[in-house]
Amino acid sequence: MIEEKLIPYLVNSTKEHWELPAFTDYPGSSISYKDVAKRILWLHRVFRETGIKKGATIALAGKNCSNWALVWLGTVTYGATIVPILANFSPEDTQHIINHSDAELVFISRDKFDNIDGDQLKKVRMIFALDDLSVLEDRRDKAKSDIKGFSDHTDLHAISDKEFTIEDVCTNEDIAAIIYTSGTTGFSKGVMLPHRSLIANILVAHKNLLFSVGAKVFAFLPLAHAYACSFDLLYPFTRGNHINFMDRIPAPKILLAAMNDLKPEVVLTVPLLIEKIYKKQLQPTIESPKMKVLLKLPVIRKIILKKIHDKLMLAFGGNIRELITGGAPMNAEVEEFMKLIKFPFTIGYGMTECGPLISYANWHEHRYESSGKQVDYLTIKVNSKDPERIPGEIILKGEQVFKGYYKFEEATNEVLRDGWLYTGDIGTIDKDGFVYIRGRSKNVILGASGENIYPELVEQKLNNMPYVGESLVLERDRQLHAIVYPDFEALDADHIPEGKIPELMENNRNEVNKQLADFSRIIKIQIASEPFQKTPTQKIKRYLYI
Repeated sequence: MIEEKLIPYLVNSTKEHWELPAFTDYPGSSISYKDVAKRILWLHRVFRETGIKKGATIALAGKNCSNWALVWLGTVTYGATIVPILANFSPEDTQHIINHSDAELVFISRDKFDNIDGDQLKKVRMIFALDDLSVLEDRRDKAKSDIKGFSDHTDLHAISDKEFTIEDVCTNEDIAAIIYTSGTTGFSKGVMLPHRSLIANILVAHKNLLFSVGAKVFAFLPLAHAYACSFDLLYPFTRGNHINFMDRIPAPKILLAAMNDLKPEVVLTVPLLIEKIYKKQLQPTIESPKMKVLLKLPVIRKIILKKIHDKLMLAFGGNIRELITGGAPMNAEVEEFMKLIKFPFTIGYGMTECGPLISYANWHEHRYESSGKQVDYLTIKVNSKDPERIPGEIILKGEQVFKGYYKFEEATNEVLRDGWLYTGDIGTIDKDGFVYIRGRSKNVILGASGENIYPELVEQKLNNMPYVGESLVLERDRQLHAIVYPDFEALDADHIPEGKIPELMENNRNEVNKQLADFSRIIKIQIASEPFQKTPTQKIKRYLYI
């Protein structure tokens, strides 16, 4: 059982790093930890004036920014429950989540507010603009008093680190956040994360991650997702880091330009971004005929790989100690090459229901094709007769595990059984606790003779083929079909007309099938004209294409 508590951890970090820069809406000006403290106290006054009690839910909808972080920290340290809503959810989904979560206050960006039907929000007392924290609507029935802005609370401006304090009114079992994994009414599942889950993730991060005090952090993954919230906001905040927020996941070119400016030590990203950088900037060089010959010469090979390593390090700002990916499978070819050049990268495994971290190993301990090893405060098992060799469902229990889905007992009972969380992920685990993900149980396809086919592994091979942007492998008529979105940028660069795409993809299908067992070969490729719709961690939404 964890003795540390989340609110004191956040308060102590604020006091300890009082004068250091805390947040920047990149590339704008920054606010310090003392500025954060004063604004949190102002938010607490707003909550009291609007009648918010401990345990009340407060919805937060908008893109990454300093105010997003302030509202999150202000809500949780007050003892209320934050409901972060992904910025790319539709207006209907956003409205549904606000209602389903029983939110009493809403902080929402003006552009999103303009698109929702405010009259349909059932329990909401007040709505604030996330852009500047001003009041958009006051719906209280009682006599209304003006909510004063932060600048009007002059007594807060002079507060010192010694005077800054927040009463901890929560236990580790109280709900800190409810995170919705999807927006639509039929699929809404609000993951209830208690304080113990978040503090466990922070403690694991303090033990394992390589953030230096005061170092810059580039937070571009959506903070409404558990992965970014825990490791781009909460953990860095408790390390005194300077967190630079970007309001979207950048294209590789923009990402690398920001890296060169910020020179971060640790970067959290998703595999798709790394795969794009590899495919666009590295693969054309290493697969040229001349380079293939040179890489076969041992001495020259070593020199070339070192130059590629140094070039990639410089591209990420030259200060990288570790690049951490997670949230989706990593392409095996890309991972193998990154290990070959000894680039400091690693892969973790997690899920929203664990707030999110389940397994992790730092880059020099990382094992090929693994997703790290079991972290502290968790126990992992694989439901298999031979967990090291025969894949089975990954189940786990521990401090990080959520308390259930908000107002959805049936879904809770499906995954929380006998004290264990049934993840729905299929994998193996070795004797040292390293986890190897093979796929999702609901995605597994049965071959003609009962063989298990993991579509994610077939997609990895297909994605390595020329002019394949991304792919999705599905079962249709008891056979494997693939949908491919071509790499149109590469096709244009090589002056290949659109009419040649079917022929190229048929060649790719034949080449991939040579690498696959008979039962997992692709029978047909369908060409998509638009990119696949994806989750915040850039996983394809498979259910839309079945």
